[in-house]
Amino acid sequence: MIRVLLADDQSLVRAGFKALLDAQSDIEVAGEAADGEEALRQVSALQPDVVLMDIRMPLLDGLAATRRITEDETLTAVKVVMLTTFELDEYVFEAIRSGASGFLVKDTEPEELLRAVRAVVDGDALLSPGVTRRLIAEFAARSKEPAIEQSLGELTEREREVMALVGIGLSNEEIARRLVVSPLTAKTHVSRTMVKLGARDRAQLVVIAYESGLVRPGWLG
Repeated sequence: MIRVLLADDQSLVRAGFKALLDAQSDIEVAGEAADGEEALRQVSALQPDVVLMDIRMPLLDGLAATRRITEDETLTAVKVVMLTTFELDEYVFEAIRSGASGFLVKDTEPEELLRAVRAVVDGDALLSPGVTRRLIAEFAARSKEPAIEQSLGELTEREREVMALVGIGLSNEEIARRLVVSPLTAKTHVSRTMVKLGARDRAQLVVIAYESGLVRPGWLG
């Protein structure tokens, strides 16, 4: 059973998400929070698998709450998915950088929300290729000249190749086709790369890929 915490200051939004999630046989809403401080208390007490976190909330905004969660070593199993009104919300960039596993617009289709919750728990890609490319474009606009991190030296040639493909927004299936391997093999390479680099999830792997210089703006095409 996937346990979800809903953190949003709009009761109607929480009610809608709760009705949808609780109707699934493999998902349950473990708790709700109307502000960032309450969200932190609930996360510590309930240890949910996924937190659907609104970016703008009173007392403590979702960005600060996410940073506190992802920096807490006792909460490493908790995945945070940011909720925003617009895909290009100015805080989305910082949310991903702070450790969020991805983000969803509030008016997303029900099927997409359910897929996202299940995907983030499984460690699969949550960000669609299109969203990933926009995210990298944002890095291109904000980041300074990248510096290769020593940790990349721990990767094999194939793992660096896979990491670069993740960085330009390819899914495991697309990586598999590009490298002529099975999707399971591609997923294994991605997982090993995340472990070696200490990345919580695929979203952070994209961050490292760009900031290390492994992926550059010109690759967006």
